[in-house]
Amino acid sequence: MACLKLAAFIPHHHGCHRNGDTWRRDEVGTVGCGTEVDRRGFVQWQKKHVVGIAKCNSGNVVGLRRTRNSFRCEVGGGVEETKKTRILIAGGGIAGLVVAIAAKKKGFDVKVFERDMSAVRGEGRHRGPIQLQSNALAVLESIDEEVTERIMDASCITGNRINGLVDGISGCWYVKYDLFTPAAQRGLPATRVISRIALQDILVHAVGSKNIFNNCNVVDFKDEARKVAVILEDGREFEGDVLVGADGIWSKVREKLFGWQEASYSNYTCYSGIADFVPPDINSVGYRVFLGHKKYFVSSDVGHGKMQWYAFHHEPAGNIDPPAGKKKRILELFGNWCHEVVDLLLATPESVILRRDIYDRDMIHSWSQGCVTLIGDAAHPMQPNLGQGGCMAIEDSYQLVVELEKASKVRWKDGTNDEIASALLRYERKRISRVSAMHAMSRMAARMVSSYQPYLARQQRRVPFMSKPWMRQPLIAMVQLFISCGMKMLTYWILTGSSSELADHVRKCRLSDNRRTSCKIAT
Repeated sequence: MACLKLAAFIPHHHGCHRNGDTWRRDEVGTVGCGTEVDRRGFVQWQKKHVVGIAKCNSGNVVGLRRTRNSFRCEVGGGVEETKKTRILIAGGGIAGLVVAIAAKKKGFDVKVFERDMSAVRGEGRHRGPIQLQSNALAVLESIDEEVTERIMDASCITGNRINGLVDGISGCWYVKYDLFTPAAQRGLPATRVISRIALQDILVHAVGSKNIFNNCNVVDFKDEARKVAVILEDGREFEGDVLVGADGIWSKVREKLFGWQEASYSNYTCYSGIADFVPPDINSVGYRVFLGHKKYFVSSDVGHGKMQWYAFHHEPAGNIDPPAGKKKRILELFGNWCHEVVDLLLATPESVILRRDIYDRDMIHSWSQGCVTLIGDAAHPMQPNLGQGGCMAIEDSYQLVVELEKASKVRWKDGTNDEIASALLRYERKRISRVSAMHAMSRMAARMVSSYQPYLARQQRRVPFMSKPWMRQPLIAMVQLFISCGMKMLTYWILTGSSSELADHVRKCRLSDNRRTSCKIAT
């Protein structure tokens, strides 16, 4: 059918109720056969009543009818219908909620199924805040600017201060990152950290409680030619057009798609905690990674007078600590490190310290089959060394909905979801390269830490001609030189690499992000 253009209204005496809502004069949408309709003038409608007519280039008259979830058009007595795309989302974490917001903004029908929202939030309470770097914040702005403003208002800026690597024993800076300049040059928000609970509350509110099905654990699904259905643990089934597996590293959707696969242990266990502690350099330092041999320690300002820390130690999986023994173990591992580490550990109560082994999975290069796909940790779980796990999930969500929106504008061929399946493959192709690189770098960072040696080689001090630091540790000097030269480009790519793909992002300089003007970011 040719492109339909609205020609007139059905007169009131034809029985049309004209006291309904209105379409905007400049609104463009899809009617019937999936072609664009330019709705000129105000078209008034009432549910289940004919509201207007459209004329195609051939002169055929088409009646427009609106039902609950679709627009209907009648051509020569026949009825054609374009439905809202129904998106089923397994998992109510960050990935699932962000893709739900993005899909909802595009007019899709969304349902989010989560096993236990309170458990997700409880885990967030203990694990502490999450870092949202500039690339993720730019994507969120493109999805929903109002939601992003709420997130940034509730977060703490760290990207406008010194961040980088430090020797764990001496406390000397190894290399410093400039996170602010790349963001400012591209008009992106500076890196922030936010409480996982606060973030999830904001996202849940934006999705809407009616679209979230709590205590609903997706254990299986059925992918048919015209629809996909999720099967819950209690036996209930829900039908949709697309299923998005956002159920994390232990994803049931992934297991059904590609079979059971062993997760990869990183060889590191992680202790974490949060303390009421304000270091003296709080106004100049955002976060630091303290390096040691086969162990490292991360500290970050999270606002409100609190510091979050993570302590990683190279050891076999499955070890456990005796009751009330976590803090003692941590002090045994890091008690001889610099005072910035020890003071923070001493200020942390035993009750808030958690321990978990760190796992990821080998990268796979296919995330979709039919009308089912994966995003976030369900598709590409990665180690937390770059702080990009959640950021990649947010980027996934945006690209997935962009491709689904394109598919929704084309009528499903022969009653099947061919266009949706093609959209999922396009989503994969556009995301695989960037995610694969980030996944590889997160593993590489762990390997580099495993081979790190202390900043000062005390045994070399006695050699007279090796009196300079670069001569005492030539390898460290070379690595520092390499990192200094390459880190600027790498940081720029990480923070801004996705911004060029954001069709809806309005670049704006956020001078307020650099409120600590007295702090000059070192390079």
